[in-house]
Parts: sequence; C-alpha cells; structure tokens
Amino acid sequence: MTRSPTTVNVVDVVTLGESMVAFLPTRPGRLADVPSFERGIGGAESNVACVLAALGHSTRWVSRVGADGFGDHLVARIAGYGVDTGSVRTDPARPTGVYFRTAADRATDAHEVAYYRAGSAASAMSVTGTDLTAVRAGRVLHLSGITAALSPQCLELMRELTAPRPGRPLISFDVNHRPGLWAAADGAGVLLELARAADVVFVGEDEAEHTWGVTGGPAAIRALLPEPALLVVKQAAQGATAFTRDGAGELLRPAAGGPAAGATGATLPDRSRERGSAGCGAPAPSPASVPRPATDPPACEPAAPACEPAPPVFEPAPHVDVVAPVGAGDAFAAGFLSATLRGLPVKHRLRHGHLMAAAALTNPADLAAPPGRGHADRLAALDDEAWGRLRLGPGWTQAERAPEEANTP
Repeated sequence: MTRSPTTVNVVDVVTLGESMVAFLPTRPGRLADVPSFERGIGGAESNVACVLAALGHSTRWVSRVGADGFGDHLVARIAGYGVDTGSVRTDPARPTGVYFRTAADRATDAHEVAYYRAGSAASAMSVTGTDLTAVRAGRVLHLSGITAALSPQCLELMRELTAPRPGRPLISFDVNHRPGLWAAADGAGVLLELARAADVVFVGEDEAEHTWGVTGGPAAIRALLPEPALLVVKQAAQGATAFTRDGAGELLRPAAGGPAAGATGATLPDRSRERGSAGCGAPAPSPASVPRPATDPPACEPAAPACEPAPPVFEPAPHVDVVAPVGAGDAFAAGFLSATLRGLPVKHRLRHGHLMAAAALTNPADLAAPPGRGHADRLAALDDEAWGRLRLGPGWTQAERAPEEANTP
C-alpha cells in the first residue's frame, strides 16, 4: 500500500534501483573451477545509500524484490546499514536477481560475471507500481543508468522521475553504462537524455568515450553535457574534474519551509526551469552518431545566475593499493554527495569522493565500510603536498592514522 504524503519522512538521500545477491568466490579461478562462494549484496544505488547511511546521513532505498529468501536477505542487509527500506515492494511472481563473479580484476580477460537478473522483480518497477511519494521525499534523489536498461517500464519510471517539475528533488545521476543490459543500440541516446535532465551527473572519462564516442578529455564531455549544474568526470587513477556553474556550488540552500523541506532543515531551489547550456542559449554540441532526445530541455533565461560557468576543479586521486575495483564508482558518488549535503567546497567534495572510492578499492567485497567522518575530514583537509603523498592500502579505514601519512604534518 502506498503511503500518504503526510506519513513519509523526508530524508537526505533517496536511491532507487535494483540490488542483487552477489556470490563471491572463496579463491581465484574460473567460475567453472571455483568450488564455493560467499554471499554478499551488490547494487549501485543501494551501495550509495548504505555508504551515505554509514556516514551519518538519513537515506531510503526504493526497489522491488522477490518473495524469496534472497529478497529477505537483501532487505535485511541494507536495512542493517540504517537505510529506510520501508518502500521496497515484494513481488510474488518474480525472483530476486543474483550474480556470480570471479576474483579477477574486471579489466582483465580472466574476469567473469554471470548475471541471473532477466525477469527479476526489480525489472518490474514502474510508475504505477512504485511509491513515488516516498521516492520524491528526499533532498537528493540518486539514480543510475542501470535502472533505465532493465525494462521499458523501468525506463518510463526514470523519465517520470527526471522530468522537470516544481519541487523536484535534486537529481543525482550516475551514467553507469552497462552495454550487456541494453537489448538495442539505443542505450547511448537514452543515457544522454537522462544525464541532460539531471542536476548532478557522474561519468567516467573512458565511459563517455565508449558510450558516446567523446574524446578530448573532460572539457569535451562538458561540451556534450552543459545542462547539469554540476558534472563530475572521473578519470580513473588520475583523479576527477568537476564542472559547475556559478551558484551551483551550493545546490542545497537553507529551508524556508514547505513540502520540500528536508530532515536536516534544508530545501531545494526550484530547478524546473534551470536547464541551460554552457553558453546559456546555444544548443549543446554532440557527435553526429549520438541521438539527441526528442526535445531538448529549455535553455535558462539569460539573467539566471546558474547559467554562468565556473572554472573546472581537478583533484588528483590518492595512491591506492587496489584489492578489487568493484563498487568504487558508487562509493565515490556517495562521498561526493555526502560532502555536497554538508555544503563543503567542490575541492573537498572531490576528495571525499576519492576517499570513499579508496575504501572500496582496498576491500574485496562489493560494499566496503567507509572511514569515519572525522577521519575522512582530516584527510580531505590535508594541504596539496601532503595529499599528493597520501597512499592508502587495505585496512586504512580502520586505522586511526594511516601508516602512509605518518610523516604528514
């Protein structure tokens, strides 16, 4: 039963998307040779919710699971992080998705992943079958391109949630292009459409090249995606670049009351008309091979301060002794959003993203415990020279002081 608007608590971040039970190998080798697996959980959007909850934010995960033990396990594990799972629907006719993977790095030919998610309960998420009141009751709504690929009704739901409307939550969108999920060659155009409708967008530099054929670095990606108030281009081990418009550094402003007010006393500006290009009026350039949405979002008015571009901010990533790369992108988004909710400068938002990614990179599981907020704040506040010397390895999140920073003032 859908809750009424008066009974839904407004949280800092709502995430929506599929989570699956993950079976992780107990030793390296091919799937055909691995004798046993340990059970875990995996899901881009729920990963973000869990990390944010561990960092002290109020979060809600909205999804659909099967009426089976795997669904029960998912909901219980995610709720165990402090995430509100009250709006997760149970589907008696469809199963919870599961997947198996090898221990090898995804970048190598030895890596294998076997997904069993076709026809899953989450693929049946829809506009009419989802508690939209609960989904919209957050300061931020975090989505990813994975959901759009699950089914036509999931894509319809994504378009409904990202459509411009008064009082819409701040939309955070991680492109997360998974070619294997798209049945047709329309994934690139759909992901571009959704990214252009969002307020905050996360995309990898290599991902943008593979998805849209964009080369030329972060600036070229910004030229393709001028609409988001804040665009974060992840550049693997090099670091990340953030593009903002003047006035977009603080996307969350003090509350003046009203239904959009958040649990931490903030509300969101009405961005239903704030959709402009970097030049504020000129159409966004795009490669000829990339289909544009049927209708572009309207350009913002010339006098709107959100249309003024600000200089990009690049922040290098710390040196990390990588154990497994799975989940790093989700952790980065969580760290960046956490710092955004706290009103930190863009430079520190990027550093918090790097630190949460490092927590995932130094842990073999898909979902790793982040460092404490105080620990992360202290590292993010290092001067540039000390930050450049920082090296993080397994166990650093539990250490009061990482050994590699012993000589850091």
